[in-house]
Amino acid sequence: QVQLVESGGGLVEAGGSLRLSCAASGYTFSSYTMGWFRQAPGKEREFVAAIRWSSSRTYYADSVKGRFSISRDNAKNTVYLQMNYLKPEDTAVYYCARLIGGSYSERGSYDYWGQGTQVTVSS
Repeated sequence: QVQLVESGGGLVEAGGSLRLSCAASGYTFSSYTMGWFRQAPGKEREFVAAIRWSSSRTYYADSVKGRFSISRDNAKNTVYLQMNYLKPEDTAVYYCARLIGGSYSERGSYDYWGQGTQVTVSS
């Protein structure tokens, strides 16, 4: 069965960096676009970044553009999110997901989700 497992979250000071990983299994990872979303307390889950199956295109929310970088290693069935210059407003649970079709920025376009990893940025 399809599984997505995130790791790499934690507590970091503002201005610091973290790298999240999402290990995929149970399907042909290299055939799918992958995305990262986040959800802060009391807020809706929002799009962060996405990467096409071939890594040929990447997409970012305006709020993270220039600070975050998404990448993937198809040989390791893993997608990454490098987060630099973190801000307190980046505090959220971060989820990776598999795109099944539609807009990369819409939650409904994704069919499988990981359990999430907590990122907390202190001021």
